[in-house]
Amino acid sequence: MKKLCTLLLTIVLAFSCKTSSVTATKLDKKTEVTIKGDWVISSVDYSGSNYIKVTSFQIADSKCFIGSTWKFISNNNKGEMALPQSNCAAFNSPITWYINSNGEFVLKFLNSGEKAKNIRDGYILKVENLSETSFQLVDRMNVGGSTTNIVYQFKKVI
Repeated sequence: MKKLCTLLLTIVLAFSCKTSSVTATKLDKKTEVTIKGDWVISSVDYSGSNYIKVTSFQIADSKCFIGSTWKFISNNNKGEMALPQSNCAAFNSPITWYINSNGEFVLKFLNSGEKAKNIRDGYILKVENLSETSFQLVDRMNVGGSTTNIVYQFKKVI
């Protein structure tokens, strides 16, 4: 019995020491520098968008993000975003963000005066089709019992 308990304790410790956190991976600075600057979301697409309403980032309907402005500062991984559509609830927020070596975009919305380290909730999206003038952030959501990709298309503001 003592050997069994020791074995179980060893297994538990081995798994608890393994880091699988997105925050523990090395940053992709090259991609971060490419994303630096001012952007606008030109479209939000997902399967069934004509029939299903998706709330993006627990803020507003995904279609309210079309035309939203985003500023990404790569040297300190901060920025801001704003929803400008008149038929949607007004929203703007400072953000903190980074891209890890797995190509995952890690995003947190900050409240005024709040530090990112004190905010536990965030979002992990996949960066795809990155160029100097456009890129996509892809979120995976469970919609109607199946996983759906929600694609946010960003265009560089020139």
